[in-house]
Amino acid sequence: MTKPKIIAYLKPSCGWSMGVRAIMRKYDLPYEDRDIINDAVQRQEMIVKSGQMLSPCVEIAGVMLPDISGDEVEAYLLSNNLVQANTLTPDAPTNAPCASHGTEPAWMPFNR
Repeated sequence: MTKPKIIAYLKPSCGWSMGVRAIMRKYDLPYEDRDIINDAVQRQEMIVKSGQMLSPCVEIAGVMLPDISGDEVEAYLLSNNLVQANTLTPDAPTNAPCASHGTEPAWMPFNR
């Protein structure tokens, strides 16, 4: 099976980004890991390609999957027959938030 070209726009230590990386390892998929925190050019490219600012964003064979978890990446790969299902367990949680995302909504001030 030919492996698709994958570009992943990820944060260095975000839970969701780690989940995407875990899926790539689970299926032994080569991919470009683009750091959107430390490289403004990569972040801007992600925003232009995805049409939004949330991450992770993963481009698989030219199809952009914006604001996606590892679970969703895996579902896309399987449903499009880009990988074959396997029984390996991912080596990291595949749908965990970044440490900066709590369970409570963030407080946001409004000007009147």
